[in-house]
Amino acid sequence: MRRALGCQRDSDTSERDIKAPDLPQAAPASAREIAAAVIIISDSTVVASLEAIMNTIQPLRLLAKRATPTQHLTQSSRAWRRSFATPAATPTITHQKTGSQGPTAMVFMNMGGPATTDEVSGFLSRLFADADLIPLGPLQNYLGPLISRRRTPKIMKQYADIGGGSPIRKWSEYQAAEMCKILDVERPESAPHLPYVAFRYANPLTEEMYNRLLEDGFGKGKGGRAVAFTQYPQYSCSTTGSSINELWKWRQRLEAPSKTSTDLTQPSKEDAGSISWSVIDRWPTHPGLVEAFAKNIKTALETYPEEEREKVVLLFSAHSLPMSVVNRGDPYPAEVAATVWAVMQKLGFSNPYRLCWQSQVGPSAWLGAQTSDTVKNFVKKGQKDLVLIPIAFTSDHIETLFEIDQEVIHEANELGAEGRVRRAESLNGSPVFIRALADIAMAHLDSGMATSKQMGLRCPGCKSERCLESKKFFGSQQLETERPAVII
Repeated sequence: MRRALGCQRDSDTSERDIKAPDLPQAAPASAREIAAAVIIISDSTVVASLEAIMNTIQPLRLLAKRATPTQHLTQSSRAWRRSFATPAATPTITHQKTGSQGPTAMVFMNMGGPATTDEVSGFLSRLFADADLIPLGPLQNYLGPLISRRRTPKIMKQYADIGGGSPIRKWSEYQAAEMCKILDVERPESAPHLPYVAFRYANPLTEEMYNRLLEDGFGKGKGGRAVAFTQYPQYSCSTTGSSINELWKWRQRLEAPSKTSTDLTQPSKEDAGSISWSVIDRWPTHPGLVEAFAKNIKTALETYPEEEREKVVLLFSAHSLPMSVVNRGDPYPAEVAATVWAVMQKLGFSNPYRLCWQSQVGPSAWLGAQTSDTVKNFVKKGQKDLVLIPIAFTSDHIETLFEIDQEVIHEANELGAEGRVRRAESLNGSPVFIRALADIAMAHLDSGMATSKQMGLRCPGCKSERCLESKKFFGSQQLETERPAVII
């Protein structure tokens, strides 16, 4: 969020060649063609009825409708970032049969980022309007728009400097699609698994995603299963909590507009045939996530001379929080620390390390020490060999590509770091990470739970009625034999 202050420094980033695997292409198919395909791939030689054919055609038509080609990318840093700044449709899903529990919508939730510089203004307006993320008190509706208007020109330039926009949408869609391919093969009973992305402040917004779900045959009397899968590994009311609150808001508007009952544990008439939701709300120490981070750290350490590697200091950097949020009991700092400890344990505590925090916004007190200050202080003390690890982000965006690469590292070099302050790659298209996402999703689907028990526990100092109602709703979503969650 430091980006919203418009801090700017001109510098070239280091070259980071990234290769995104080719994604399959598919042309739209007619109902007749799909029906023929159904007969071919069927385990039976005879299709008993037209109804059986049409029940299979519907998910296949949906998959064909959403299939689009995606280019193979291997370019320099700036060209790669520009290509990843442009929106792209969700890649093809290869599964061809509907399981007994399918189809299943897998919704990736994240903050998002403007895909082009033209989207910066709207992105900042929504961001500063969100009191869950940036609490501005009773003047939120006045100060939010004022701050966003003042910062827009500078933030536009920063996005231009990383290639014209944020790559987070492209990576999110790629990660979701690749995860769904694994789920289709390894958990066919809930297939096809259909990937969706819902961003809090950028396109595709939660409202857009929910309307797509309805257009694709979920809800509105048709029922269906959807999983809200947060892409923030560590839970915070400011991030995952805000996205869940937004999802609940649009669910109430689009599927239960006339609901008047205050007891959300009891279904109303409007609930009949609505989407059945469950939530993956945190996964800070999942072994696959830990392995993916450790692998990227080892790769970064290999860029140092072998005799110096064990002396390199590892600096884990996560997005900071206002102390007002921390002091009301937000679990985020503890969960980030848990991730760091698990990664260091995986590495055998091979190097000295610290956890620091980035992207402070405004004059109020935020969780520290700040990443930029930490790096400068180490360099001034003569500790120049530093590896920065973005430990709370699952893909590159402005906090990594601009704030760390073009500000923090540039400032270190100005102090004499001589290029020895470096950054570990973000998770992006890591096969290890995508495998972890699939494992997390499968464990959740197998559990029959709507949410974790931890999600039902509100922050001790929470006074948000929206947070309370949102947790009540998702906690009341009963799957199989699960009991409703207890909300405290």
